[in-house]
Amino acid sequence: MTTATRAIILKVSSTIAFALMLSCIKLVGERVPTGEIVFFRSAFALVPLLGMLAWQNKLKEAVRTKDPWSHARRGLIGVTTMMLWFAGVQRLPLPESMAISYGAPLMIVVLGALILHETVRIYRSTAVAVGFVGIMIVLWPRFDLLSSGELVGREFVGSLCALGSMVLTAVVAILIRKMTATESTSAIVFYFSVTCTVVALFTIPFGWVMPDTEEMVLLTLCGLFGGLGQISLTAAYRYAETSTIAPFEYASMIWGTIAGYLLFNEIPGINVAVGGAVVIAAGIFIIYREHQLGLERRKMRKLSTPQG
Repeated sequence: MTTATRAIILKVSSTIAFALMLSCIKLVGERVPTGEIVFFRSAFALVPLLGMLAWQNKLKEAVRTKDPWSHARRGLIGVTTMMLWFAGVQRLPLPESMAISYGAPLMIVVLGALILHETVRIYRSTAVAVGFVGIMIVLWPRFDLLSSGELVGREFVGSLCALGSMVLTAVVAILIRKMTATESTSAIVFYFSVTCTVVALFTIPFGWVMPDTEEMVLLTLCGLFGGLGQISLTAAYRYAETSTIAPFEYASMIWGTIAGYLLFNEIPGINVAVGGAVVIAAGIFIIYREHQLGLERRKMRKLSTPQG
């Protein structure tokens, strides 16, 4: 087996793990608050993460940091991103929420230009514009709520949460890009999980519930699948370049569609199919263009995924 093949298998495996994680979130989402879900997702993700770090003999590296405040800032923004993302997943069909999340690479290009002053030429700027049109197509049915005055509808709120998560995912990516100058990959992943676990505890006064046996199993699996997905994703980038495996991120749409149909009787509308295809095409073009330009995205992409 070639290293590229191994990387692709690991990348696809991570998309399956994250799809299973999101399915667990939706299954408990009717009763369990978002903050409580974030706690279980982060706390139980530490189990496979610490196991991997111990196996790689990187536990000391994971706790060593030169800039603790950067981890705190990344963690606080990251946990907000995760909460918004999970709130969107709880309220929207899986394929729709995933299609919106694919806009994160587009926002990374925009923020890279605004914050890091990166040069964005006509090809990538056009791809970004086309991608945002795709997101508008996905969200178009939700705009009907505006004309009817139903501003607080469950799915409309879910759309806003998913959009907010998409924007903050790009912000986190920019922060990580700066952090990698002084901080190791192990430290960034470890402190993020710890921060999310601790911060989520502060949501207890907002109405945590006592999970029953089934919910407890699903919440535990949510964290384990999330941790395994992160490990598979990180390992994939050891074997191949970003341009080789990043397009396989969009395989998650397949698993999300299958899970949505089998578990929740969700069938994507034509707007999700068309808009999602446009966003994916724009994202793949940006990946290809960045590879041509020699832009390094390896560390950033493996650490900042819309799945949390």
